[in-house]
Amino acid sequence: MKRLVQDLLADAVQRAWPDIDTPAAPHVERTRDAAHGDFASNIAMTLTKTLRRNPREIAQTIVDTLADDEQIAQVEIAGPGFINFFLASAAFRATIDEVLAAGAAYGRSHTGAGQKVMIEFVSANPTGPLHVGHGRGAAVGDCLARLFEATGFDVTREFYYNDAGAQIANLAVSVQARAKGITPENDAWPTDGYRGDYIADVAAAYLAGETVAADDREVTGAGDADNLNAIREFAVAYLRREQDADLKAFAVDFDVYSLESALYSEGRVERTVQSLIDAGHTYEADGALWLKTTDFGDDKDRVMRKAEGGYTYFVPDVAYHVGKWERGYTRAINEQGADHHGTIARVRAGLQALDIGIPKGWPDYVLHQMVTVMRAGEEVKLSKRAGSYVTLRDLIDEVGRDATRYFLAARKPDSQQTFDIDLARSQSEENPVYYIQYAHARICSVVGQLAERDMTYSREAGDLARLDSPHEQRLITAISRFPELVETAATDFAPQAVAHYLRDLADAFHSYYNAQQFLVDDAALRNARLALVFATRQVLANGLKLLGVSAPEQM
Repeated sequence: MKRLVQDLLADAVQRAWPDIDTPAAPHVERTRDAAHGDFASNIAMTLTKTLRRNPREIAQTIVDTLADDEQIAQVEIAGPGFINFFLASAAFRATIDEVLAAGAAYGRSHTGAGQKVMIEFVSANPTGPLHVGHGRGAAVGDCLARLFEATGFDVTREFYYNDAGAQIANLAVSVQARAKGITPENDAWPTDGYRGDYIADVAAAYLAGETVAADDREVTGAGDADNLNAIREFAVAYLRREQDADLKAFAVDFDVYSLESALYSEGRVERTVQSLIDAGHTYEADGALWLKTTDFGDDKDRVMRKAEGGYTYFVPDVAYHVGKWERGYTRAINEQGADHHGTIARVRAGLQALDIGIPKGWPDYVLHQMVTVMRAGEEVKLSKRAGSYVTLRDLIDEVGRDATRYFLAARKPDSQQTFDIDLARSQSEENPVYYIQYAHARICSVVGQLAERDMTYSREAGDLARLDSPHEQRLITAISRFPELVETAATDFAPQAVAHYLRDLADAFHSYYNAQQFLVDDAALRNARLALVFATRQVLANGLKLLGVSAPEQM
């Protein structure tokens, strides 16, 4: 319906002023107040400068030129020149048949036109089990991928393993210490060593000569507690396997795994640094190599190669993103923790300095804030397995995958989040996951009730014009919003919008369920109401799928 209004406006402007550039999709939005119609557009104001006319005059010309359409009941001009559209009730009711005909495809579009987009998310250091912050990144990133797929993009999910640097060195010496019988309570324990019980598990597997498979490679424990390189290789593979198991338990899969270590072994970091030097955007000072990031909007220049040797964090990131660009990803999105905020300007500056055609502002970033886990009003801080944080697996074991995914995706990523375990486990309308899934299960139960009452359902036998109660109008309006909601959520990187929408849709359905009977003797009315609730069930299922949450048939 939004596209209908946009098409009518574009056509009217084209016919009224054929010599100006007509926007293909004029700005149209749903109104917040029903007194102002169903949709409103500010197109008259946007054309004021071009046409050099009063916006209300422009609006009047557009309204006078609009083609007649039976789905539009009324058009009004309001305020400085807004054009308000009141849709006919039949236009909304037509949504029911649209949903039933499209099924699982309802809400999907071809907006992306097959454009390649890479969404990189989680990208945890392989130094321990995934924590709840990684879980939030996994939920948000996977939902974004689902949204972009639903809007017609060719999506690749990528995980970038930071398997090089100081943290990996700390992992190796921690496992080595355990392999030699040293515990965290011992004075000989490494200063920055990892203390969780999982380190003991890695050491035991290494000493036992266990073979672990991580992605496309296998590593076997050498059993030699003095071979630090072998320990490092085994520990990374072991923890990559563990993280992969955590993600599979979370129903998150990746298409591509990239390794930071490969950027060095394949010479990509050195080539990138040399290209930056050749481009004239570097200089030597205080024994270090600097990048002139201030030339590209950064607040100060940044060290690339430290005086004591070794590259700073953002340099391999630049090399990694060059690889993304070379692989044809003109659209790339990084979902990362808020602690990566400081590297964004540096990475983008490095990419601009290379002058290889990468546009300013590429890639896009979605940063999520930390998660605080609460139980019985108190913060849960520790996991025995991890030693210093709550793991994603802990949360899944406590409340289930569906609740974990929903709650972690349901808040705007850049806002702090409190995860209430007690709420996530509750079976009440206060728990949005339960409330939404219960709506779907309730509708499924209607099918069984039909058989029990020896009744049948036929869409063709239903008279949708009979759906005129406030509850029915609210529900029809809600399901009609779904396609534009999906597009907006993808455009705005806002999976939380889907979660909130489903909560509202479930509320509209439960209110309807409690207010009116569906299985009435009047066949025309019964079949119309069933058509509406079955369409609602479809939209609930489609929306839950975008969040990676199941749609149970019974609860």
